[in-house]
Amino acid sequence: MRANLKPAVISAVVVVVLTGLLMGVRLGQSGTGLTVTGAGADVWWKIAAAAAFIFFFNLFRDQLTHAWKALPGLPKTPPKLSDIRDKPAVKRLFWCFLIAAALVWPFFANRGGIDLATLVLIYIMLGLGLNIVVGLAGLLDLGYVGFYAVGAYTYALLAMYFGLGFWTGLFVAGGMAALFGFLLGFPVLRLRGDYLAIVTLGFGEIIRILLNNMTWLTNGPNGIGGIPKPTFFGLEFSRRASEGMQTFHDFFGFDYDSTHRIIFLYLLALLLVLFTLFVINRLLRMPIGRAWEALREDEIACRSLGINPTAIKLNAFTIGASFAGFAGCFFAARQGFISPESFTFIESAIILAIVVLGGMGSQLGVILAAIIMTILPELAREFNEYRMLLFGLMMVLMMIWRPQGLLPMKRPHMELRT
Repeated sequence: MRANLKPAVISAVVVVVLTGLLMGVRLGQSGTGLTVTGAGADVWWKIAAAAAFIFFFNLFRDQLTHAWKALPGLPKTPPKLSDIRDKPAVKRLFWCFLIAAALVWPFFANRGGIDLATLVLIYIMLGLGLNIVVGLAGLLDLGYVGFYAVGAYTYALLAMYFGLGFWTGLFVAGGMAALFGFLLGFPVLRLRGDYLAIVTLGFGEIIRILLNNMTWLTNGPNGIGGIPKPTFFGLEFSRRASEGMQTFHDFFGFDYDSTHRIIFLYLLALLLVLFTLFVINRLLRMPIGRAWEALREDEIACRSLGINPTAIKLNAFTIGASFAGFAGCFFAARQGFISPESFTFIESAIILAIVVLGGMGSQLGVILAAIIMTILPELAREFNEYRMLLFGLMMVLMMIWRPQGLLPMKRPHMELRT
């Protein structure tokens, strides 16, 4: 028990600090001193109860484990989450339940909840794309937001100058982002580690500065507005249809409701995420997926096995960038307005934090981390100026207590029994 005292105290202090920040506890100046404001007695009781639970659980953790083993008819060790989720039947059932819950969510949530869920899906798509480069291939990319910007501006410029629709622009944006990823792959073929991170960081900043200064093409810092929204087989979700078009509610005989467009955008984002998951899972079962993991573990050993690291790096950058292009195109269509300020370095940092927090290479971990990293800032909106501080603190705590991530990737292995 004495050995568990220090970890129990530290865990309780962390719970008090983080829970207090999220529930509105803050320091206010009163004369020459400081006072704690923003919390009533009920809030303090909840914080104290949570801290006490964590403290006593960590303090008596060994006794609880022994008590579990002493109970008749139960396994000697508590079941692990990894052992449960690695069973094929349980995994299929879990994914079916998750997809079904995501499909019915917009029909029971309010408009704000649907908008927030759509934003979560965009970050899931970005996290899955960066997970190919960082989590699977082991290439540290700090300029992933550059591909995101390329996809968004490709669709916006095509719509502004050539009048192309969303579905055509989606494939062109993905292809253009993949082209930029392929071109970025050549200068960094011989780089790794910190040097690779610096070059990719420079790439992201170059893209943002070019978009800011090429006013004759991108309208510079003023951005591009009036970007067309996606249509459902040519049916618009506006109150009145454009010339030669028809609205969704007139075609099906509904009364006009602005939430129809919000639900459609959510379902479209969900479809893109499922497509991303399907493609990545198929690639992981192919030789290229094994080659990514071999490159991540040891490039020299990878080369000795006859695998070409040049081709593998280019594949990782190209495929990962294409999903960022899809996400950028959808982001531009959803917002209707984009500017270079939407693609700053902080976006790359958030996407990289999602990959690291969820677990390098873990798709389910990326989904969970994207939900956490997107919803927590919304819950603590009044502490927006401390957002980066909270992100940094969370990453430091993760590196100390769970460096492998929330849901680490389970690698297949074989055991020899004698």
